[in-house]
Amino acid sequence: MRKSRVAALLTRLVTLLGLVALGVLGPATAHAQSSPGALATGLHISDGRLVEGNGNDFIMRGVNHAHTWYPGETQSLADVKALGANTVRVVLSNGHRWTKNSAADVAGIVSQCKANRLICVLEVHDTTGYGEDAAAGTLDQAADYWIGLKDVLVGEENYVIVNIGNEPWGNTNPAGWTDPTVAAIKKLRNAGFEHTIMVDAPNWGQDWQGVMRANAQAVYDADTTGNLIFSIHMYSVYDTAQEITDYLNAFVNAGLPILIGEFGGPPDQWGDPDEDTMMAAAQQLRLGYLAWSWSGNTDPILDLSIGFDPSRLSSWGQRIFNGANGIAQTSREATVFGGGNPGDTQAPTAPGTPTASAVTATSLTLAWTAATDNVGVTGYDVVRISGGSETTVAASTTNTVAVTGLTADTTYTFAVYARDAAGNRSARSATVNVTTDEGGSTPGVGCSVGYRVVGEWPGGFQGEITIRNTGTTAVSGWTLAFAFANGQTVTNMWGGTPTQNGGAVSVTPASYTSTIPAAGSVTVGFTGSKGTTNTSPTAFSLNGSTCATT
Repeated sequence: MRKSRVAALLTRLVTLLGLVALGVLGPATAHAQSSPGALATGLHISDGRLVEGNGNDFIMRGVNHAHTWYPGETQSLADVKALGANTVRVVLSNGHRWTKNSAADVAGIVSQCKANRLICVLEVHDTTGYGEDAAAGTLDQAADYWIGLKDVLVGEENYVIVNIGNEPWGNTNPAGWTDPTVAAIKKLRNAGFEHTIMVDAPNWGQDWQGVMRANAQAVYDADTTGNLIFSIHMYSVYDTAQEITDYLNAFVNAGLPILIGEFGGPPDQWGDPDEDTMMAAAQQLRLGYLAWSWSGNTDPILDLSIGFDPSRLSSWGQRIFNGANGIAQTSREATVFGGGNPGDTQAPTAPGTPTASAVTATSLTLAWTAATDNVGVTGYDVVRISGGSETTVAASTTNTVAVTGLTADTTYTFAVYARDAAGNRSARSATVNVTTDEGGSTPGVGCSVGYRVVGEWPGGFQGEITIRNTGTTAVSGWTLAFAFANGQTVTNMWGGTPTQNGGAVSVTPASYTSTIPAAGSVTVGFTGSKGTTNTSPTAFSLNGSTCATT
């Protein structure tokens, strides 16, 4: 979960350079052991990777869900599954800081995860920022909570990973993280837990001082079963591609298991996380990632869905679920749910030739005859073909998809692949050539715009604009116009690209917000500079048409 990390960010450049000098986790000096077969009763670690009980590689693709603060929002599990997730990380409390989640409650969450065919990562959130946040609990207290839940968790090793404590150390003396982490691991193993255990990094989960990286081998070796996975949280500390790839590759090259247990994309006053590299690197290295978070954040910039509504994904949610290397494109259901098995080597048949409809200047819809498979088709990848190269442009779990972010009056060639739960990919379909329209404004646009200030600080503020299509046809390739009255200036924007001339602002969409479905909406967020007055704009137009305000 995102916290204020001012001290961390002031010194991280020096520290990150220092990581190079550590020389830790080199491939010649660190090698993770395989877990003993007798203790690999379910999800476990083998050769530095998370695998299922049957030995099938399992790559987490999912989100975090704040169950302990929103216990009535259990429908969220079904909602994230419907959007393609294979894992959910569930926020729990051991009662130290928030209301304790009872054994019956945890048993119910595990049951619902299984009913929705989701792997369940359970974490105690009360440890967040220990040593810096006086309200935080200890890892030892978290371990005692898990031991109190042993009757609920034993037998669920195929479905549950135990994340001992969330971000269990702040920025104060982060070297103190290592010994309590080792002690908590040993306490759980001595109590008879055979689950895969997950441990979060210090520095509020971001390990910007390299303590987890430097001590990972020793911590891993403390687990006699070898079933331990490290979790790095990536927010504004990780704002360059090199920082991200260097950190992840250090573990991969050492044969030590790791995933991105939390990450954010929208920028804030501390920096702009490079979520594109995080997701691309995770896909390339076949590592898990779990985005923060489904809904209900005190800082709503990080809400993937607005008001726990799966039909109202924010621009951040669209990026995670439907963007490049996103959940819809890369998630594979755990085979323990019957969605596939490591012995399934038969690929689906090729999909039918795609056909195009609803062609505009910047978008179109493709449909094709469904593929067949001996076990079952789980999804489709749509590719754009240019010469001898292919680029994945969309993914779908059905035999139709909208392709956005195109250029007006341009001819494109598309084809489709099918895939099954075991990861087998079909032959490519036949191709279709489509020329987009010449462009121009969409006549008769019906729209409403909601503008709000999310937060303010001296000299700056964060804003959010929700654009709703009140018409009966999709709006594509839009331009939103409005004006500031008090000299405000947009400094960073996500979900759109701003152009500003004086107080007048014009916004064009990002690829994942390019199309606004009929009766649907997209959300654009930004940070800006301001003086003493920060009056909200009162007039908006979309593609030249005046919008109502909400």
